[in-house]
Amino acid sequence: DDDYFATLRELEATLRTRSLSLEMMCEGKIQHNSYYQECLFYLHSYGTNLAIISFYMRHDCMREALLHLLNKESPSEVFIEGIFIPSYESGKLHMLENLLETIDPGLESWGVYLIAACKYLQRKNYYHILYELQQFMKDHVRAAMTCIRFFTHGAKSYTELGGRQAWLLKIKDHLKVYLQEVSRSSGRKKMAFTFRKKMSATDVSRHINTVDLQMEVTKFLHQCESSGASQITDSSLPTLFGNNNMKMDVACKVILEGKNIEEGFGIAFRVLQDFQLEATEVYSKVAKQLVKQQKYSEIQQLLKCVNESGVAAKNDGDNIILNCLNEFKNIPAEDLDNLIQDMDSDENKIQAYMKCNKLRSAYLVSVRQEKARAVQLVQHVRQLAESSGDDVVRAICAQWL
Repeated sequence: DDDYFATLRELEATLRTRSLSLEMMCEGKIQHNSYYQECLFYLHSYGTNLAIISFYMRHDCMREALLHLLNKESPSEVFIEGIFIPSYESGKLHMLENLLETIDPGLESWGVYLIAACKYLQRKNYYHILYELQQFMKDHVRAAMTCIRFFTHGAKSYTELGGRQAWLLKIKDHLKVYLQEVSRSSGRKKMAFTFRKKMSATDVSRHINTVDLQMEVTKFLHQCESSGASQITDSSLPTLFGNNNMKMDVACKVILEGKNIEEGFGIAFRVLQDFQLEATEVYSKVAKQLVKQQKYSEIQQLLKCVNESGVAAKNDGDNIILNCLNEFKNIPAEDLDNLIQDMDSDENKIQAYMKCNKLRSAYLVSVRQEKARAVQLVQHVRQLAESSGDDVVRAICAQWL
């Protein structure tokens, strides 16, 4: 069954030796070679499209290979296996790109093949070739995404990210060019390059803003690491290109890693505002971390910054303190008292004292409340005193009641 393929192989071997003996035929000459025509006759009669295209590629007839692909409307796999892989493996990617553009300056006929090539490169983790191809396709949104990967991938510290800031500038460049193209084509009915990734002008502007903020974060944290102020060494390195949890981690990191709380608070505040993140949750995480680091005075500084930010709700400061009291066993008594006394609301103070098992202090604040509420609170304190075996406080409560 393979006899004719054997003959074809012999023919091609002869073709190769004859071509060599003619001291490398100049381009286009090989088409007039009788052996070449003979091989093509057999391939067109019995071969697959991939076999024909591979034959053209082996004999440096890339243009013919591409035209055959288009004429036969071959699937993407044939393009990738027969033309694309051999092109980049032999360093002829630019030649391929030039030919694609010559055959169809708008690249529309190649759209499905180019997208398939991008997916293939992504699966293979060949991101440098992918980026080169995306630039050729003028697919600026996807090229910007590839730059994000170059910026973040495998970085272990913000010092390392500091050395990669050129990628942030490239992301901005791609997005700005895309914005210009969108505004230029908005007057026309149909935007060219239908295979390119689309994005609304609002989203693009938002992404440019994220890049600017990431630049500021990178410079600040790079500086903190260089000066040795950095406290946290996590395995993961959060950036603003991740999900909301990661963005919250960035805000926490910026607040905690400065020389003091105030230094990074402004940048963190902008991160919280821009991405509409849950601010109290971030501040509470920071406060818990400060308890671990035994920096109790800095919790007070954090509360001052939160109150001065102008967007804190009435109980935000109290909630931050309440949230970090889970670690109260590790907080020295004097610092614990200072933190609770900094709270605004008496109700919250009582709750905090109860949480920390300071029942006598809880009783003293409870009795200052309006009569009906005071009775409820003192009864609650008495119950806690009974269950914890604090007879002194239980007796005081009973006497007051």
